[in-house]
Amino acid sequence: MNKFLLSLALTSASLLSQAATPDRFQWLEDVAGPKSLDWVKAQNATSRAMLEKEAGFEPLRGQVLDILNSKARIPYVNKMGEHYYNFWRDGEHPRGLWRRTTLASYKTAEPEWETVLDLDALAKAENENWVYKGGDCRYPAHDRCLLELSRGGADAVVVREFDLISKSFVKDGFTLPESKTQVSWQGKDAIFVATDFGKGSMTDSGYPRVVKLWQRGTPLGNAKLVYEGKQADISSSAVVAEREGYRYELVRRGVTFYTSETWLREGEKLSRIAVPDDAEVSFFGPQLVISLREPWQAGGKTWPAGSLLATDFAAFQAGKREFTALFTPTDTTALDRDGFTRTKNYLVLSVLDKVKGRIEEWRFEQGKWQSRSVAAPSFGSLGVTAVDEDESDDYFLTHVDFLTPDTLYLAHAGTDERELLKQRPAFFDASNFEIAQDEATSKDGTKIPYFIVKPKGMVLDGSNPTLLYGYGGFEVSMTPWYSAGAGKAWIEKGGVYVVANIRGGGEFGPRWHQAALKGNRQRAYDDFIAVAEQLVARKITQPKKLGIMGGSNGGLLMGVMMTERPDLFGAVVCQVPLLDMQRYSKLLAGASWMGEFGNPDKPAEWAFIRKYSPYHNLKKGGQYPNILFTTSTRDDRVHPGHARKMMAKMQAMGIKNTWYYENTEGGHAGAADNKQKADMTALEYSFLWKMLK
Repeated sequence: MNKFLLSLALTSASLLSQAATPDRFQWLEDVAGPKSLDWVKAQNATSRAMLEKEAGFEPLRGQVLDILNSKARIPYVNKMGEHYYNFWRDGEHPRGLWRRTTLASYKTAEPEWETVLDLDALAKAENENWVYKGGDCRYPAHDRCLLELSRGGADAVVVREFDLISKSFVKDGFTLPESKTQVSWQGKDAIFVATDFGKGSMTDSGYPRVVKLWQRGTPLGNAKLVYEGKQADISSSAVVAEREGYRYELVRRGVTFYTSETWLREGEKLSRIAVPDDAEVSFFGPQLVISLREPWQAGGKTWPAGSLLATDFAAFQAGKREFTALFTPTDTTALDRDGFTRTKNYLVLSVLDKVKGRIEEWRFEQGKWQSRSVAAPSFGSLGVTAVDEDESDDYFLTHVDFLTPDTLYLAHAGTDERELLKQRPAFFDASNFEIAQDEATSKDGTKIPYFIVKPKGMVLDGSNPTLLYGYGGFEVSMTPWYSAGAGKAWIEKGGVYVVANIRGGGEFGPRWHQAALKGNRQRAYDDFIAVAEQLVARKITQPKKLGIMGGSNGGLLMGVMMTERPDLFGAVVCQVPLLDMQRYSKLLAGASWMGEFGNPDKPAEWAFIRKYSPYHNLKKGGQYPNILFTTSTRDDRVHPGHARKMMAKMQAMGIKNTWYYENTEGGHAGAADNKQKADMTALEYSFLWKMLK
């Protein structure tokens, strides 16, 4: 055997040996087990005892709760029929009110709201900890909805049919027990259902793989099979895409997190819509709209990744390949994650240009597309949502940045006219602060942009407490936002706030995301390190005054930073994290993310995952920054076992500067209501200030 093959064999044997090593903390994956919960209670008590003693804890918790409960917040609405609906939480309604008003009333300073459903009253009457998760309302009548209610904020929901006219649940209406479920109206008395139909009906990722058509008045067991995906798929679902004059029944097979198949259902016949597997499709009347993640050769041309194309759907299904490019990316531009909204005659595009918002409108008239740019604020994030895509070309336009509260306008497509509807008041004093955008150079030479919110005239002496936030995954863009909680808890007190636009995100479209997939994941971590090192090199801060924060995939980022560069940070807040990257694909929805991280059961892929998996890179006797892990017992997306086991392992290694807090509710969001959210915010920022003094 030559040296290369011998080395490869020894490496594979070593990896297999590591994979077979028993995990002594795996018992903490028993989410609701008495032993696990006793451990959680003990950790929570220790963390609370330490943090609640901080002088600023109680005032901060009260301030953040006042902000979250403030009636001066913007009540964002969506139009259904003649009413504008809003879901609202405050101190009097911690679980929330689903309510509605008219446009004329909404334009006033104090709209008159009609309660549609009181979640607090419902939870009390039924002795349940219901969290509202939205629903699907019947089009075009908007008279019935399939509402989704979650216990404690979990992704799994109970589905119940609700009558918007009588404002009550429908007796003997469509009802489904708790499950990760997808439902949508197929007709007045029929719905598409993808849910847990029993053994073998869910994918390895824990989502439905079987879609059925359920007729009113019949048992669910008699529902007719529409589609059946594979066990290794992510999920299967069906929806109806409908607007005046056009109706398409669509079945979607989610093969991986980034690839899928979309089928047109006509009667019993399913016809594949022949776009690339990683493309996304939607409709604008007779037009098929295609969003590309990879380059595509079609119609005698190669369309670049990140493009948005439109074509006549009937002609496309017949084999014709003629497209209008509604958006083509450049080195600095990309479609925002939400992409676009539809009005009656326009597609309104939300574009990122150097991670700042821009708006474009495309009008479809007499079979042709025509575009115009929209004059809008040039710095910050812009959001667009159609008011009524069947009857109007109006859309809601929002603008926000780190220091400017949300502003909501009613815009009119085809013009630059807009009407100011609402503006959230400032909840912290930003008068002494400014926003800048800069770049750091990553290990491979790539320029990594970041936003920095800092005091005006800040002295560059390395003494500034600084919080660096990051995510870097799943094509999620970190665009400017207004966080009243972070503003009150950190910025107003003089802290520097930094947001890194590292690879893995979508700030520059699919290429930025794909640059850090699977075996290239280390690039995202190198990017974050580069930003942190530049903050130190510029003497904005120093390691002992540099804190970092991130959640979910960003929690994984925090774990990697702690294990790869413990010398660079003084404090870490690691929220609802992935940390055990050997078992992540076996826990809850983890199997659905193998398209992002790779498959740890394949030795070749475990080889690169193992290099950064935080749980496997802890070193006994290592010197690590102060760290606070936070998670939720009711998180059924990222298993709380990740944070639990990491904490337990660090304790077993004798690492003292570790703290842990697990909320018993909240789901993947970490908090089920404003009181819980205020409490978590106070815990996290009190921890940061204590450790970065």
